[in-house]
Parts: sequence; C-alpha cells; structure tokens
Amino acid sequence: MLKDHANVMALFLQAGEVVGRKKLQKIIYIAKKMDVPFSERFKFHMFGPYSEELSLRMEELCNLGFVDEHKEDKGNYYQYRYALSKEGQKFLDLYQFDLPEISELVERLNGQSSRFLELVSTLLYFEELTREEVKEKVFTLKKKSNYTEDDIEQAYTFLESLRTLN
Repeated sequence: MLKDHANVMALFLQAGEVVGRKKLQKIIYIAKKMDVPFSERFKFHMFGPYSEELSLRMEELCNLGFVDEHKEDKGNYYQYRYALSKEGQKFLDLYQFDLPEISELVERLNGQSSRFLELVSTLLYFEELTREEVKEKVFTLKKKSNYTEDDIEQAYTFLESLRTLN
C-alpha cells in the first residue's frame, strides 16, 4: 500500500505542480500505459479513463499532509492544484519508491491541457480497436467535447512522440 502512495508522491517530485484533478488522472493513466509502474485501476468514465483508487489515494495523501492541495474558486467550478509538501519530501527521502525517472514524460504530459490529455487517454483506452473504430468511439462518447479529425491526428502524433521516450 505505501509503495502505491509513494509512487504517486514521486510523480509530484518529478512534475512539480499538477493543476486539475482531471489532468492528474490522465497523467497517471497515460504514464501507466507507457509502462510506468502505477497500480491504480481505471474504468471509462464521463471524461475518459478514471480511477476511484487514485481519487481515494490523493485524498489520503492530502489528509496525511504529504501532498498540498489548493482549491481555487473559478466562479462556476473549482480548480485544484497539487504539489508535494515538505512532509511528503521528507517521507520520500526515507522511503524507497519504485517510480523510475520519468521527468521528461511527466513534463510533456503536464504541459498539455486536460482536454487534450482526455483525448489522448481515450485513444489509449480503446487502443485495441482500429483507428477508424477509435474515431467512431471518440465522436460518439465525446460528442460534447467537439473533437475534430485533426485533434485526433494530433493526439496520435503526440502518443507516438511519447513512445519514443521509453
């Protein structure tokens, strides 16, 4: 159990700050699909792959004081910012975690919008299908997001660029 918590904390060690709960979910899902040893299980949800385990783990890490969570009121929604706390840093200094050096991957993912990462993670979720079938899924399941053919091609190009990092 602690190993899984430590791996999430180690992500923040390499990412610095992650802005948004959805973005955090997508970063960890995509990293897991790139063979980074995250243990969280994901199911397809309204905004793409989602892990209840990760949500609970983040709540625990915040309650323990290992991750700082800052909630910003944006008018019609709240934006959450996450970063490793000083206590979390002390814990990682003492604990052996399994997360490899993935700072380049995390930086590339963290530099994207959560909307784009939602599309990328959706493509990965349905990767066993043909590209045409995936496009059909995106246009059906993500109709309100108004993704275009060009968006999908950019997401596939981005995925290929991530795979060259390994």
